[in-house]
Amino acid sequence: MVPRSIWTHSEAGHNQEAKLEGLQLISGETYFATPKPVRLLKRVLEVGSDSPSLILDSFAGSSTTGHAVLQMNKADGGNRRFILVEMDENIAKNVTAQRLTKVVEGYTNAKGEAVPALGGGFRYCTLGRPLFDESGQIDPEVSFSDLAAHVFFTETGSPLPKRADGHSPLLGTFDGRAIYLLFNGILGDKRPAGGNILTARVLEQLPKHDGPRIIYGEGCRLGKARLLKANVTFKQMPYDVNVG
Repeated sequence: MVPRSIWTHSEAGHNQEAKLEGLQLISGETYFATPKPVRLLKRVLEVGSDSPSLILDSFAGSSTTGHAVLQMNKADGGNRRFILVEMDENIAKNVTAQRLTKVVEGYTNAKGEAVPALGGGFRYCTLGRPLFDESGQIDPEVSFSDLAAHVFFTETGSPLPKRADGHSPLLGTFDGRAIYLLFNGILGDKRPAGGNILTARVLEQLPKHDGPRIIYGEGCRLGKARLLKANVTFKQMPYDVNVG
């Protein structure tokens, strides 16, 4: 059926219904005078998404979107995922995350009835300072571990297996490739660009890997033939670091 442009409250819910949903899931105030009902968001997702889908809500608020996604997955065995963004830290912790936790694990409603768990789960993340400034340069305050996590993810599409400790330029391996980061004097030379430039000496210092090596650094003094022989692909920062 072609979706209708008018959805009545009998099929999409209403504001009072949404308030009652929030009161049962969120301790204290709901922080929102006009929350959306879960049924409305489910209707939107039925029209605008498939399973599997990745759904983004840039104004998460009381997490109606996440709740709707989990309900739909429970109902049809779907594999929809969501990213919820909430700028207010208090709301993010005490409203958005609190509601998601309850619907994932199950809870007791105002009538004392047990509401079954929807299952699934979520990861709560907070944003650090930006890695790049307005001109695309690496922010001077960025730590090795933060840049390492970004470099590894953009290179492989997978998160860094464990947080870089800043003691080795080898971030990890993925699909047979080793990824290295020369940054912030990781090899002990804290002079400007010291140890951050790929030279023959620096190459010899790097942890060994029997396979392709991807090396990120501020510059390279090795020619194409030498890099090819060493099975190295060099990527210059910040220009070859994906900032999108």
